[in-house]
Amino acid sequence: MILIRNGRLLDPATDTDGQLDLWIEDGVVAKRTTPEETAALDISPDTQVIDAAGCYVCPGLIDLHVHLRDPGFTHKETIETGSRAMAKGGFTSVCCMPNTKPVTDCPQVVQYIYDETKRVSPINIFPVGAVTMGQKGETLAQIESMADMGVKAISEDGKSVMNAALYAEGMKLAAKHDMVVMAHCEDQNLVRGGCINQGEKSKELGVRGITNAVEDVIVARDILLAKETGARLHLCHCSTKDSVKMVAQAKREGLPVTAEVCPHHFCMTDEEIQEGDSNYKMNPPLRSQEDVDALIQGLKDGTMDCISTDHAPHTAEEKSQPLDKAPFGIVGSETAVALTMTYLVKPGHLTPLQMVERMSYNPAKVLKIDRGSLAVGKPADVTVIDPEDTYIIDPGTFVSKGKNTPFGGRRVYGRVRYTLVNGQVIYEYIIRR
Repeated sequence: MILIRNGRLLDPATDTDGQLDLWIEDGVVAKRTTPEETAALDISPDTQVIDAAGCYVCPGLIDLHVHLRDPGFTHKETIETGSRAMAKGGFTSVCCMPNTKPVTDCPQVVQYIYDETKRVSPINIFPVGAVTMGQKGETLAQIESMADMGVKAISEDGKSVMNAALYAEGMKLAAKHDMVVMAHCEDQNLVRGGCINQGEKSKELGVRGITNAVEDVIVARDILLAKETGARLHLCHCSTKDSVKMVAQAKREGLPVTAEVCPHHFCMTDEEIQEGDSNYKMNPPLRSQEDVDALIQGLKDGTMDCISTDHAPHTAEEKSQPLDKAPFGIVGSETAVALTMTYLVKPGHLTPLQMVERMSYNPAKVLKIDRGSLAVGKPADVTVIDPEDTYIIDPGTFVSKGKNTPFGGRRVYGRVRYTLVNGQVIYEYIIRR
């Protein structure tokens, strides 16, 4: 038995925001009691008591968008190092993208991820299948076979399927098996070698820019294809104001469209890019303040459903290259809670309950998994967050192999104190005084 007491329980599934103690037994939530009820109970000496005073007690966070780089790129990350980093960041379930080597396009690679997860991962990992074989955009991946293995989503993440007819066929298969299609929206014909947002900063640094249309054209196309095929569409790492407008319109029409925003896109603009530092290079790129404001408003009013990280580790050598040669991507699992607390909750854009909704409850609904709630009887995946702990982000302390972040040295609020999966403590932050 585990008792998490004295905390502020945040559970969007039951519209709970208040002082409640959480009892966990046999891997599930056994009961929830008020502090007065707890005080009247006899607590067994065998009960592990976690004092969550001053902390949020939330359903385990769920990240719909991570890159574990395994198989094939284990010099960047492995299922073991990535999942441990995510546990430290408060994530209990994650979706790993298919741009591995070999690509996750068939049952054999899915089985490898399942086996490695069982062997080394403390968290729940849900592999995402590719849309096309080898992500080459020529023939469909083994979507139905992967669906039969329990794969809940397909994506061509890292690129878009540019052949709309082929993509529509993949969407139809996804709809048939109730898989969600996770869309990386990037018109490859419009990129033209761009590496950061097109604007004053790209001119200043003398590099090619990426226009908003690169994303917006595919967002529009994919929404229309979802409307035609009946597929559930989830738009990944949205970065533009028009993406928000199009998602809002799709929802007004009742289309099955959801969308996510990454912390780097709601708390940083392209004006902050430092010359010679490729840790500011990600895809989609950092955008303008106008875009950032639209993303924040979209998260605030519920147009944008989820906060995901797009955790993308690279080696220091790769990221030490110039902007136009370095790979896209930054790590995010170990900074997501703090950045969300600092830039959305502290300024009042989101309530703590809304933060948990966007980081746990809504992602669980997108994926259709029995997580994201601390109702009695639910799996005891729990994240305990100290909202007032303030510190400076230090990439040297990251558990991930990747240290590629533009947030090093930034002072933030919010630290994960405990992470539990199926009633087991898999991460604890030790306070050293």
